[in-house]
Order: sequence, then structure tokens, then C-alpha cells
Amino acid sequence: MSTRRDLFRMALAGSAAMPASALGLFSAKADTPGERAEATNWARGIEGQRRADLGDGTFLNPILAGDHPDPSILKDGDDYYMTHSSFEASPGLLIWHSRDLVNWTPLCTALEKPPGMVFAVDLIKHKDRYYIYIPFLKVPWATTLPAPINIYVIHAPSITGPWSAPIDLGLRGMIDPGHLVGEDGHRYLFLSGIRRVRLSDDGLSTIGPVEKVYDGWRYPDDWITEAYALEGPKLLRRGDWFYLISAVGGTAGPPTGHMVIAARSRSVHGPWENCPHNPIVRTTDANERWMSRGHATLVCGPGDQWFMVYHGYENGYRTLGRQTLMEPVEWTEDGWFKATGGDLAHPLRKPLNIPSAPHGVARSDDFSKPSFGSRWSFYAGGPNEIERASLTKGGLVMRGKGNGPHDCSPLTQIAGDHAYEISVTVALDGKGEAGLLLFFNDRLFLGLGINGERMKTYNGGKESHWREPAPAVNRLHLRITNNRHIVTYYYSLNGTDWIRHGVRAETSGYHANTIGDLASLRPALFAAGQGSATFSDFRYRAL
Repeated sequence: MSTRRDLFRMALAGSAAMPASALGLFSAKADTPGERAEATNWARGIEGQRRADLGDGTFLNPILAGDHPDPSILKDGDDYYMTHSSFEASPGLLIWHSRDLVNWTPLCTALEKPPGMVFAVDLIKHKDRYYIYIPFLKVPWATTLPAPINIYVIHAPSITGPWSAPIDLGLRGMIDPGHLVGEDGHRYLFLSGIRRVRLSDDGLSTIGPVEKVYDGWRYPDDWITEAYALEGPKLLRRGDWFYLISAVGGTAGPPTGHMVIAARSRSVHGPWENCPHNPIVRTTDANERWMSRGHATLVCGPGDQWFMVYHGYENGYRTLGRQTLMEPVEWTEDGWFKATGGDLAHPLRKPLNIPSAPHGVARSDDFSKPSFGSRWSFYAGGPNEIERASLTKGGLVMRGKGNGPHDCSPLTQIAGDHAYEISVTVALDGKGEAGLLLFFNDRLFLGLGINGERMKTYNGGKESHWREPAPAVNRLHLRITNNRHIVTYYYSLNGTDWIRHGVRAETSGYHANTIGDLASLRPALFAAGQGSATFSDFRYRAL
């Protein structure tokens, strides 16, 4: 079975896939000033979640904790909007809003029914209209796409929509679109490779062939990377120069791999001159706090301060996926720019101090109103998956599907904390199974399920041999604690008196370099088999 990363690579013309390293985990430095500031700051977030804003005019990365990869950020007057790869999530493409680049609140989802797996998009505004250029990867439930990877576009009169249905641009086997308006006034789309195609004036179709326009910057052969992988072009115009920011080195694998490079030209048609400061960003030491940093967008922040927004893995916490980071840059006298944030282990000055700015999403849910897309999304569910779920006075009712956690499209949400506790009440109706999980993908998960006859325990993506002596009931309270990779289970008949499960798990290896999928370990609810399950009083608490 091909992994998500394998499919990406097969779509890249002429690229050679290289195996990921085994685990790639390194010990983070203990008790650094940044860690102490972060520990103090956790209590300020919703439900104790991590928040970048330290409340003293500084922030500590990540600006969005948890799996928020491939950030695409748009400056629109005094407002900033950002979205990320949503992969198998349905609904997909959650759009965030900020005024200070540090505190972010969700606005809407742009794709209610994604026709495929979504990744590495480009969110832009041209004249008075908003566009998102999207690579869709064909998956088994997306039968309408004629090729494995296609680039589509959606558009809207407002950032909050209504967003159009996806429009096929006829671009096959390419990823990572980046939009630019040239000095000739024409619109162009740059693609992985780095290739380029002209767009129509309305941005909804292409004109002419796809052309190779840039060979990239080559790092020394003895650098330890995953693969060369020239990708992620993001472009801007500043003064008389066009700047092309791209990524090389592979997005996971060794911690010293992924990096940010830059080139510039006086014309959209080139030639492109490599930056003498390349790589602009790279993790050079496996002990740094943030690893595999890349896929950057350059943005002008408040007060004409410039920043790069990109993703990276947190040292020792690859399980959280690629988190969104922000680093200040400075322009040099010769018209280039340099990154000035270092390894991002310490607080940095905020671009704009808004002490009371809201941030994040409450993870707990009483299921009194829908929150699909902002809080919950179905894994590999298909465009109509949301029809399986309904809200009632008793909670969230989810119809069963498949035979277990691996093929039932669990309902998942993102977690960004090193330690947290989740709990939910599960009630079965009919013959089936339901429960609470920590879910990475359909081949790697762990957690608890009940079927009315016994409790099932899952670990390593399969049912465990352990037979927990839990009562044979159709309704049970379940709790999972993930304390810095040590996972403990609990269950209760009344929600007050909790019994600790007899087995614990260690999950530091539940990440991309182990399973070859660019995902994260996240809380999930599942309902499989016949009948349905009602979930009520889901609680999340950062520890």
C-alpha cells in the first residue's frame, strides 16, 4: 500500500523517492528559557492549550501548535489570513484570521466537500476576488478526478465565501502552486519543479504550455537531507525585484533536511539569481528545538516588519506533526533578505501588541452545535461523510462504517500540546463498536473501543491481545491521557469513579518517519459496524 508521501513523489515528474530515516528523535534541551516561558504561558490558552503570545509583547513559536503544515498566508490591508494542507480532512481548508500574525482565530472552511486529498495550497487575492489554488490527490473515494494529482482553483467574493466549486486547471502530476502577477500584467502559476504556466485574466484556466524556469540552489552533497525535492514556490514582488522562495531537502526525514532557499529576478520570465545567503533557513544541529523547517511564505507584517511563516517539526514531538512557525527577516542593502530568528527556541518580539487578541479553538465539545471543519473533521471520509453524523439532545450520533478504526473514517481533531487528557461518553445502539482513539492514520492508532460484549484495546494500529476486564455494557465513559508520549487509559460506569486500564503505551514513534505519512497523532472518535453510537460531553484539557 502506497503512503501519502509515496503518492506525492510518484506525481513529481523525474523525481527519485528516497526512504525516510527510521525515527529521527533527539532529546530537546531541558529547562531552556523558552521552555520556561512556554510552561508559564500554557495556562493562558483556551483549556490550557499552548499559545504563542506570552502577554509581554513577545511570542514563542509555534504560532499555531499542532499539525498545521504548508502554511499559505495572505496580507489583506490590516488583516492576515492563513490556511494549511488539510489532507484527508472533510470539511477541509480551514481559514484563520489575525491582526498581529501571532494570535489566530478560525473564520470558515473553504471546502465543504473536498473531491480529493488537499495539500500545499496558495491563498491569494487578485483585484477584489480571493482564490485558492489547490492540488488534489486522487484517493479511492474521489472517482471524478482523471489523474492522480490535479491542480484546481476555487474563488470567492469574500474571504468567508461563498467559495466556488473546484475548477480543474488541467495541470497533471504537479503540486505546490504559487501565484504571481508579472511586470507584463499577466497572471502566472509556479509549480513544483520549478515550472510555470500562464493563467487567464480571471485566473480560472491556463494559457500555453508548462515550462521549466528554475533549477534551484544546490546544497553541498555531504549535507544530510531526505531528498533534493525542489518544491513549494511562493512569490512576491518588492520594488523592482521578483522573489522566489522555495524549499529543498525533503519535508521530513533527517532533522537537518528541509530548508528555505531564495532567488530573484527583475522579470517574471527570469533569469533567476540565487541568493548569496542560501539557505535562508535550515536546522543545522539535531539538538535545535525546531527541525525540518521549510515551505516558507514571506509576508510584510504590521509596521512594515517582514517575517517568514513556515512549518517545522518540534524536537522530541514529531507526533504533533508540522507546526506553523514565524521568524523575523531583515532586508539587506543589496536587496536580499536574511532570517534573524535563530533556532526559534527563545521568545521573539511581536509585530503588534494586542494583549486581548483571541487565539485558537476550544477542543472540548458538548455537541450542542456543529463544529465540523473548525474543531472536527473526518479522516479519509469522502465528500458526503458529514451525512453520517447528526446532533441531537443526547449528543453527536454517528452511524457505523467499516469494520474498525482502520476503515471507519474516524472523526478527528488536532492537538498541539505535549501533555493532554481527553474523555468522552460513548453509548452504542445496535451491533457495532465505538470508542476513543489517538489516531495517526489508518495503519497506526491506539485507544479503546466497546461493542456491548467487551472492551477492545488497540495499539500499533491493531487490536491488542490484552483482555481488559471491563464490564460488558453499551454505555461507558472513556478517558485517555497522553503525558509526553506516555498514554494511559481509564474507563468509568458513572463518570466519577474511574478505573485505570491495565496497559499503558509509549507513542514517541507515532510520526512520519516511522509510518511514511505526513500526519500527526490526534484525538479521535470512531463508530464501526452496524448501528450507531452517541458521543456526549467530549472534554479536552492540556496538562
